[in-house]
Amino acid sequence: MIACLGRIVHDTDADSIPDDDVSTLSESLDLQGTIESGGITGVAGKDFGGLYSVKPLALIKPSGTEDIARVVKAASQTSHLTVAARGNGHSINGQAMADGGFVIDMRSTEENHFKPLTIDGSHYIDVSGGALWEDVLKRCVSMFRLAPRSWTDYLSLTVGGTLSNAGVSGQAFRFGPQTSNVTELEVVTGKGEITVCSKTQNSELFFGALGGLGQLGIITRARVKLQPAPDMVRWIRVVYTEFEEFTRDAEFLVTQEEGESFDYVEGFVFSNSDDPINGWPSVPLDPDHEFNPAYIPQTASSVLYCLEVALHYRNSDRPSTVDTAVSRLLERLGFIQRLKFQLNVSYVEFLLRVKQVEEHAKANGNWDSPHPWLNIFISKSGIVDFDRTVFRKMLKDGVGGPMLIYPLLRSKWDSRTSVVLPEGEIFYIVALLRFVPKGPTVEKLVAQNHEIIKWCNKEGLDFKLYLPHYQSKEDWKRHFGNQWTRFVERKTSFDPMAILAPGQQIFKRTHIIKP
Repeated sequence: MIACLGRIVHDTDADSIPDDDVSTLSESLDLQGTIESGGITGVAGKDFGGLYSVKPLALIKPSGTEDIARVVKAASQTSHLTVAARGNGHSINGQAMADGGFVIDMRSTEENHFKPLTIDGSHYIDVSGGALWEDVLKRCVSMFRLAPRSWTDYLSLTVGGTLSNAGVSGQAFRFGPQTSNVTELEVVTGKGEITVCSKTQNSELFFGALGGLGQLGIITRARVKLQPAPDMVRWIRVVYTEFEEFTRDAEFLVTQEEGESFDYVEGFVFSNSDDPINGWPSVPLDPDHEFNPAYIPQTASSVLYCLEVALHYRNSDRPSTVDTAVSRLLERLGFIQRLKFQLNVSYVEFLLRVKQVEEHAKANGNWDSPHPWLNIFISKSGIVDFDRTVFRKMLKDGVGGPMLIYPLLRSKWDSRTSVVLPEGEIFYIVALLRFVPKGPTVEKLVAQNHEIIKWCNKEGLDFKLYLPHYQSKEDWKRHFGNQWTRFVERKTSFDPMAILAPGQQIFKRTHIIKP
């Protein structure tokens, strides 16, 4: 097998593999799945970000975990081949790419696991690492009237993909990120070993793989916590002119006990203008709702703030009961009373709300445009300064997409995972979700992202990139901070030759990991 693999690797330029070599490689690896030629134009050579493209040697569509292990083992017996797991291709900066290496299409394994379990009275679901959260939601609700507790905003992402980062949305203040809502993983390590791990079994791999950016292993199965699924959601947006009032109310809501707050809390910044994408029209939840700018005080600045919340309820609940619960929570908030928008939707419809955005963007041809997104975790101590300089000045005209901002609680995250966070109990996620046409604008916006990061460093803000992308080891050391040594030790244990996730550009393919 190795002789065959070496001949194919050295006799081709990784732009593509001849059909006969693809067949030979498949036979040599003894896969139950399939292999496709790589190439810069194929799905394995690009991602949602649209900023990078590479030439993988081949795209592997495994039938299951054993196929994935065989591919990793084969790569380990060469001097330079790498392996990247690709979920639904939603990375931004080439993180799921492998230049000249193997890209594993995890979607081909999505049906391999779907098993409900009840352990000590609690409900769980075993799902494939290649399953989409969207499908997990639909199947769990329709079959069991249960659902995972923590989500991402966009659900056409794979289970393994989000767990390798964190998985954050408006429920994270209550239940933590998705990495805090799994109890067991099956992982293929960089040694090609198939390992089941949990908090009590192979715990270093379990915690290391969660938020580990794919560096320690490929997640092939996850056991996810479930809870009873509500029937309906009261979805609400309210508007603020003052950032301090917006953050005060958001922090108040996320620090209340369960039952004393909403079930979902997020927020976003928008331009104080009639721009259809970046301004007032982006706030109403229904086309029949109108945003009347006459209610905005004359003292308002260049940007405004929207607090987005949701309350779960049952079909059996009386409308008056829901109204009373919502009013009780809203009456403690300091938003502009005449700028309140609300809508009743099903629970599944609410969680799939970004699906409509995707369909609209695809219809307009914007979905396949580059997405120079920037996601940052910022400590509460620096968020006012960030607003004053970045939102009100640098981004006052918007970014061509949502500018999310909402608070999270550090105590809901497990410090044993590989995720790194700012200090302090309350920190904010800021997500600049740009949709832009191809051309010089992309380079300009990427440069603006770098300018924002540079400003954060200059001002000494306590921040960490979420879905990080760095190009030097020194930057990665700075990112991990005092967790760097632990991360390197885990890498040495589970992927000693740095075979996995080369697109992250943290470690170079070698035989020994150096701190």
